[in-house]
Amino acid sequence: MEDSPGPASETTAGEGTGGPAVVGEGGDGPTVDVGVLPATASRVDPERLVAFTGQLAADAVDELAAATGATWRFYDEEPEPLSDPEPRRPSEFLDEAALRMVEGPYDLVVVVTDAPLLARDRSRVAGLASPLSRVAVVSTRRLRTSGRDRPRRPLDDPAVRYNGATVLLHQVGHLLGAGHDADGGVMAPYEFDPGRRSVPSFDADLRRRLERVATTVPEAEVASRSVADLVRFHLASAARNPRKLLGALATSRAPLLPLFLPKLSTAAVAPTLILVFSAETWDVGLNLGNGTAALFAVVSVLAAAAYLLFSLNLNVPRERRGVVTEHVALLNVAILGILVAGVAGLFALVAGIMLVIEYVVFPPNLMTNWPSLEDPVVTTVDIVRIAGFIATVGVLTGALAGGLEDRTLLRHLALFRRRP
Repeated sequence: MEDSPGPASETTAGEGTGGPAVVGEGGDGPTVDVGVLPATASRVDPERLVAFTGQLAADAVDELAAATGATWRFYDEEPEPLSDPEPRRPSEFLDEAALRMVEGPYDLVVVVTDAPLLARDRSRVAGLASPLSRVAVVSTRRLRTSGRDRPRRPLDDPAVRYNGATVLLHQVGHLLGAGHDADGGVMAPYEFDPGRRSVPSFDADLRRRLERVATTVPEAEVASRSVADLVRFHLASAARNPRKLLGALATSRAPLLPLFLPKLSTAAVAPTLILVFSAETWDVGLNLGNGTAALFAVVSVLAAAAYLLFSLNLNVPRERRGVVTEHVALLNVAILGILVAGVAGLFALVAGIMLVIEYVVFPPNLMTNWPSLEDPVVTTVDIVRIAGFIATVGVLTGALAGGLEDRTLLRHLALFRRRP
């Protein structure tokens, strides 16, 4: 190790799926169990990637143990074959990673893939992390890329090995809540270093923080014997971790999700363009109470979010298992919260469009001659209420007719970090 000898690590041969591969002793601290999942493209020999993932764990485990004071145990998982070597978002690995997490059960899961990994801006990166779901993805494609007219680096190249271990440490640091550190070390913004021959260390200040965080990583489990037990456990997990949940919602930019889901937005906006010029719509909106309109909007937003959640099976893991860890339950609550915020953002988008049409396009003197209007004065409150009523109908239409054309995109935007 660089700058620090670290505690001794032990490497043993795993016996089948989940066998212990690498153990790093960290003293009297807690024990953190990590599942390592190779995800191999169809044209690549999976054994080479499996051996490489084991090497990454062996190179990283001592520094993790030294930085956190915890005992880290990395377990080999059976490789997950990919249908093709095309670029992938990290959220495409989330279902399988969450399933392995509850089957283990594990505290963290690291996916190592030979497919290109895409960030939010579609650039190819070496790794990305989702602190809420406790899943990190490392791609060997960026590590093996060399200059023009040069062959790709092999997996056993020392530069690939130690840069890969650095990426793994960097992403696990994000899973533990660490941000980027401009002063260098593991958490410095990652750049490939062809001359790297050792693993960098966490700095002293970050080590003290990680020691505190590591004690909260191992979590309790619950037997999912009934739906009622699962619901209670999910609610209790959210109540015990309000800061984590609110932090995930705050950083997810969920209200902006409709801008990235054009099919959903189109299905919501298209019918409202007809409704806003419909006499029946204005009759209902003008005679609707403010409280009734607000309640209708709130119930519709919640119903649309719940429909999207269950109709598309966005819960994790998608297959029901006998054990659910607390952070998996918290992840499901966060997904529902992100959907609610996203649908609320869709409501605001449609309502804003309706307000523009009502104020700019709709003839201003038309309402004074409206046959069913007792009072010829239409106030600003009336116009806002009508826009909200039309937007409520649009939200329901969008959820039922449009849905989410890309469930992995929603998870990618909402759960994974923007930067490596």
